[in-house]
Amino acid sequence: MNILFLRWKVKLPPQKEVVTAEELMAHLGDCILSIEPPEKSEVLQLNFQQNVNDAMTVLPKLSTGLDVNVRFTGVGDFEYTPECIVFDLLNIPLYHGWLVDPQSAEAVRAVGKLSYNQLVEKIIMCKHSTDPNQVTDGLLAEQFLETSAAQLTYHGLCELMAAVKEGELSVFFRNNHFSTLIKHKVQVYALRAVQEEKVIWESLHNVEGDSCFCDSDFHLTQMEKDATYSPQQQQRQVDQDYMIALSLQQQQQGPLPISDLELARQLQQEEYQQQQQQQQQQQPQAPVPGPSQSPPQARPQPSGRPSPSERRQGRKQESDCVLL
Repeated sequence: MNILFLRWKVKLPPQKEVVTAEELMAHLGDCILSIEPPEKSEVLQLNFQQNVNDAMTVLPKLSTGLDVNVRFTGVGDFEYTPECIVFDLLNIPLYHGWLVDPQSAEAVRAVGKLSYNQLVEKIIMCKHSTDPNQVTDGLLAEQFLETSAAQLTYHGLCELMAAVKEGELSVFFRNNHFSTLIKHKVQVYALRAVQEEKVIWESLHNVEGDSCFCDSDFHLTQMEKDATYSPQQQQRQVDQDYMIALSLQQQQQGPLPISDLELARQLQQEEYQQQQQQQQQQQPQAPVPGPSQSPPQARPQPSGRPSPSERRQGRKQESDCVLL
């Protein structure tokens, strides 16, 4: 939708500050239905109409996320899923930068042309294998995933800068998150859009996350010097997005199965609460006056001055209304 707005394919009413997800899906559906088939042949038109129908079926899922599965062989290589039809129909390129360095022959052999899901299955299978060669391949594949946990490699970044065209708007997938990408004067930028700080674009020129921030004209802003967007902040943002996605999935699919870590934390919290209750019960209690014990008496007031109780009683005799 950001790309459609920047392409002026979708326009919002003036001075509109809030857009709901339902409105976005309605705009997106209108854009898809307004596309005309490129070819006039009957077979291609039928195929195009089927793609449009499939895309409209996928639309309700877009508010919670897209199912994409990267391949480590190219920045535009993804396993085909029904969600990818939306990108194809709207002519929006989809990229990633999670590639194996071709100079690492062992990693290239271990990863091969597998997708991410296939590679995870291979690692699990190799760990339980009795063949030492398969075990080695599994360890190499697992090492690649661990060393490239940021889902961006320098080889992938170089390939990304070469693949994206000047001025091209595209979608960039990284850390299970999507962002709008543009290429301006050889440099690649991701949409940030923090208007309070006059920050619109964030440069993507390294893997560590040491970024530069620019305004709408790609001029460096003061935020680049004062408040660098650290990798820790990026990870916190990714964690927040993940928790939001889990919340949305729970609302639509019901409660998710609790993990071992969450179960351990819950049990530890319950044990801590039980210990607190036991400590409170073991603390000595103040003695309660019994039948043979008289309650503590108030100290007498000095002579010449009525006590607070006497004053309250005097007021009560004068009027039925008592001010407390």
